[in-house]
Amino acid sequence: MSKRLTAMASLLLASGCVNMAPEHERPALSVPSSYLPADRPEGTAVASEIDWSDYFRDDRLKALIKTALVNNRDLMVATAQVEQARAQFRIQDSNRYPNVDASASGTRTRTPLDTINTGQQIPGSGDGGGGDAPNSITYNRYDVGVGITSFELDFWGRLANLSEAARADYLSTVAAQRAFYLSLIGDVASTYYQLIESQEQLALAEATAQSRREGLEIARKRLDAGVTSALPYRQAEGLLTTAEQQVAAERLSSAQLRNQLQVLVGGTIPEDMPEGQKLAEQAPTIYLDAGLPSDLMLVRPDIISAEETLRAARANIGAARAAFFPSISLTGSAGFASSELDGLFKGDSFTWSAGPSINLPIFDWGAREADLGLAKARETEAVANYDKTVQTAFREVSDALAGRRWLAQQVLSLEENVEAQEQIAHIARLRYREGVADYLEVLDAERSLFSARQTLLTTRRSLYQNAATLFIALGGGAPPADSE
Repeated sequence: MSKRLTAMASLLLASGCVNMAPEHERPALSVPSSYLPADRPEGTAVASEIDWSDYFRDDRLKALIKTALVNNRDLMVATAQVEQARAQFRIQDSNRYPNVDASASGTRTRTPLDTINTGQQIPGSGDGGGGDAPNSITYNRYDVGVGITSFELDFWGRLANLSEAARADYLSTVAAQRAFYLSLIGDVASTYYQLIESQEQLALAEATAQSRREGLEIARKRLDAGVTSALPYRQAEGLLTTAEQQVAAERLSSAQLRNQLQVLVGGTIPEDMPEGQKLAEQAPTIYLDAGLPSDLMLVRPDIISAEETLRAARANIGAARAAFFPSISLTGSAGFASSELDGLFKGDSFTWSAGPSINLPIFDWGAREADLGLAKARETEAVANYDKTVQTAFREVSDALAGRRWLAQQVLSLEENVEAQEQIAHIARLRYREGVADYLEVLDAERSLFSARQTLLTTRRSLYQNAATLFIALGGGAPPADSE
């Protein structure tokens, strides 16, 4: 018996000794080795080491992000997909090990003797016969034991590669969930900044409309007094209608952005949220360091997900190659059998059986070759997707770095422009009231001032959106990776 156990153990140890999958290597970096120096001033912190709650300074925004990370339905779906992938991996990995089942049974059987002694009638046999010879036998059988049913010895690594592919798919799903987690933070921040801008644009439009109503009243009085013609009055009226149209547009935009924010946070926005800050107060206090493009492959969850998908594709190639070789399965059982229940574990009642089975593929009309070709094509696709993901990540960081520098300069220039336009508008109004200039000069000055203020708000919002984008693009704020 010990020799048989030794032989079986040797077979089990030999299982999985061959791996036919291509060796996994990370594709070469398909982007420049560094960002443009002009767009990459040295920062003070690494984004991947900073929690999102430390990066954003607005307490209301933090509360919105926290609510979204709990209630957002798409994030719930992504989390459920992680659990599905985990279960699939465990199911697939369990096929590498033998399933051991325990069983117990008891039967009582009656068998006619003429079915045993075929072709010969037993004298005196028959139902109700008067002879002494019996015409049937009745016996009991009791069995208890454990057994292994069709355990595949993985000589060619087919099961190991299928398990590795399932594990890589699981890790890819985990990384994809983390990527969506980051994306959700960025979406909430971006929508919030747009909402603040819309509210401040609305306040600007309302204040402008009120100022123009006052201007229109002055123009009407001047017209009634015969000081001016109807043209300045109609021009003032046109200025007012433009401002009123902008008020309506910003109210619509604010309503739509609130609705969008509700979808992101997964329900009605709580009323007990902290007070928010003005748009000009949203600048992050942490100045991020971009690092090198090669760093992204370690911290960007979308790149990690793409690499794990590539790893799974290569493991599936190994499984497809192993299908060309014989599969060897082992069955075995051991236990006790007896015709008496009280003698089941006594005497010579121990039983066992063991035996291998071999399945050798001969001809399948090219199915295995097609399966291998499919696996190789999927690997090619995975390599291309990985390269594209890396290139997209590099572009996102590069764009955000350029935006950090040039949008900041635009804001400074626009602030100066607004101050200049305010002075021009003030002088134009004084000149008109003193009769030195006509109303066309006031009209141009008012339009330029209103446009400059609108542009400043929009550019300032873009600057802070860009800061959030840079934080996300550098892999900041991601939760710790799940492990198996």
